[in-house]
Amino acid sequence: MTVEQWHQVRAALPEVGGRFADLLTGVGDPHERALGEWSIAEAASHVGMIALMYTAMVRGDGGPLPLPGLEEPIDAASVDTISRMNALALELYPERDPVRLAARLRADIAEVLLVSADLDPEKPVWWLGGSRVPVAGVLAHLVNEMLIHGLDIAHALGRPWRVPARLEALFLELFLFGMVRNDMGHLLDDAKPSPRRIAVEFRSAYTRPAVLALQHGKLRYEEPDGTADVRLRFDPAVLVPMMFGRISRLRAALLGGVRIGGPRPWLLPAFLRTVRMP
Repeated sequence: MTVEQWHQVRAALPEVGGRFADLLTGVGDPHERALGEWSIAEAASHVGMIALMYTAMVRGDGGPLPLPGLEEPIDAASVDTISRMNALALELYPERDPVRLAARLRADIAEVLLVSADLDPEKPVWWLGGSRVPVAGVLAHLVNEMLIHGLDIAHALGRPWRVPARLEALFLELFLFGMVRNDMGHLLDDAKPSPRRIAVEFRSAYTRPAVLALQHGKLRYEEPDGTADVRLRFDPAVLVPMMFGRISRLRAALLGGVRIGGPRPWLLPAFLRTVRMP
């Protein structure tokens, strides 16, 4: 992690948060579907809940969370059970008015920035499933949540929504790679493990080359040494939405946003069956 990345992710939080809040203030029917069974209001509430929780979680001091009752579900979460935790969180965070959600989001983002200002950006803090994420990664995760769910809401409204590659690159480097370097906890415990080692190299114009190596359900971060099974060259603005199911793998390939190479590219599906986003 660099000092520049820390400044970038801190600047991105109010930038994207302001865009997301502006999007919400223009919602006509908050009950319109945005994602699966979620309405626009519920998708916005989900983002607001995360921002509120991060006002406490980013401290990493084990203090009480703003929504009592979520501590145990958060600690027990895996990629396959996060949906149940999200459903409970929506019950505990009942605000559904888009204008009030926008105002609360702006306030909570300001609090996250204030609380994290003097923290070491590389300090690992408690996250879902017993994992440990750097402070800067927590901020990058919130930026990505607003980008991804902003895309959902904008599509429902028939409006354009930018997903900048430079910001999705921060999500990959600060959050995903940062968590793998620290501790994944039991987030992948429910996935069917691959018995053989599968190493995937990630390369883009926005990120430092990195390798994620999977074996027996455990994920490791490694420096590239030319031996990776699969090599991905990608645009972060395509890869990250693909990982979250907003862009199909076929469309990502046709757009040229994800190009697959390496000596054993056929191993990528097995890798992605384990290493996936909720």
